Amino acid sequence: MIEKIVYMVCQVLLVLFVAPLVEGIIKKVKARLQNRIGADLVQPYRDLFKYLRKDAVLAKEASWLTRTTPYLVFAVVLGSVSLLPMAALYSPLTFTGDIILLVYLFAVVRFFLAITALDSGSAFGGMGSSREMIMSAICEAALLLAVIAVLMQVGTTNLGVIVESLLTGGRDLFNYAYWLSFVAFLLVVIVETGRIPYDNPDTHLELTMIHEAMLLEYSGRYWGLLHWALLVKQILVFTLFIDLFIPWGIAKEFTGLAIFEGSIFYLLKVILLGILLAVIETLYAKMRLFKVPKLLVVSMALSVLAIVLQIAV
Repeated sequence: MIEKIVYMVCQVLLVLFVAPLVEGIIKKVKARLQNRIGADLVQPYRDLFKYLRKDAVLAKEASWLTRTTPYLVFAVVLGSVSLLPMAALYSPLTFTGDIILLVYLFAVVRFFLAITALDSGSAFGGMGSSREMIMSAICEAALLLAVIAVLMQVGTTNLGVIVESLLTGGRDLFNYAYWLSFVAFLLVVIVETGRIPYDNPDTHLELTMIHEAMLLEYSGRYWGLLHWALLVKQILVFTLFIDLFIPWGIAKEFTGLAIFEGSIFYLLKVILLGILLAVIETLYAKMRLFKVPKLLVVSMALSVLAIVLQIAV
């Protein structure tokens, strides 16, 4: 019991520490692909330290909701870390239906960010929250369809059992349903992390921003907590993708050496996925706002095709 508690604490600390590093790697790779030097890999750590030690400035119309949401979002995201198998098959808070709970926790984060954006009375905040809610109605459906396309192969919603089943049964790399669901979920990863071509995390142009518009009213330690929470959420989305499609290398035994080796493989897979997103962001431009839903519709269509193929087989 003590070993499992220590493992849960170490898993949370690992994600908290690695999340800014992965963001730094993504930005560095993007810079090098664009023939720029870019900031060093530890710049996100400096930014977080700078934000967290500054005082926050809020609008006079802001209520208690604006002050509470950063802590609530940070707590929800940290709680979600315990639902996912990362270095080992064991996940601290695993139970039947945990993958569905994870989808709903992502929705909770989105909901509170949206209503908080309206709380300050900012025009940009209202614009961003309305766009985010419209896109989330399609994004959550696309995410669930992509998950269902994988769940049909194992018949359970328990992430630990899913990963174990995929490791035991293996993945047929020549199976069309696998690649269809792979691409569908990759599109969902791009949307959930707010990256090009869906959104640009580095811009504040009012005509194009979706997610960033909801956060413009925050500053200081509140913005630092939200920024850190969103970096952790990015790692969670990466981990879910890895568990469903690239589970190889995860520790099957709950021993110190096996967990250490599993942690190395896990970090490598997260970094490689981050590099892949950096390459995609470099190859494609930001989509026009009214064409963004088409990206999610493509993901849903691919997931439906994967489901139909599995039923037919």
